[in-house]
Amino acid sequence: MDLKEHIRGIPDFPKPGILFYDISTLLAHADAWQVAMGRLAKIVGGYRPDMLAGIESRGFLVAAPLALKLGCGFVMVRKKGKLPGPTIPHEYALEYGTDTIEIQEDAVHPGQKVALVDDLLATGGTMNASIELFGKLGAEVVGAACIIELTFLGGRSRLNVPFETLIAYDD
Repeated sequence: MDLKEHIRGIPDFPKPGILFYDISTLLAHADAWQVAMGRLAKIVGGYRPDMLAGIESRGFLVAAPLALKLGCGFVMVRKKGKLPGPTIPHEYALEYGTDTIEIQEDAVHPGQKVALVDDLLATGGTMNASIELFGKLGAEVVGAACIIELTFLGGRSRLNVPFETLIAYDD
């Protein structure tokens, strides 16, 4: 099955000049969603993780059912101030300024193997920051995967862990 047929491009969202790759059409098509989850399970299962981490917010839609399918735990990587209880923050540089992501303090333990999952890899900034955050806590990030990669933005080059994707857009 060609999963690209189930991804909708939305021009000029969230701002003019941006082509947004919308996975909601993939989520709405039961057979395509099953195929995507099966392919991701094969990739991510090969990393042998203890825990899957979904990156806010569409990454939750991918990582949570995948964790269930693989028999792994699930943790959310969120923007600052969105998680209850004590959290561990990680600030990282953006093109202009900084941003902060965080996880709950007790989400992972030293030595746990974590695989990161998101819907899309663009510049790789948030994915790389997530790798650094888990590393600060002593977890081992064993790999990362996304449904979509925008290869022309070079995000893969920022990652120091194995990375795979189901769909690549070259422009």
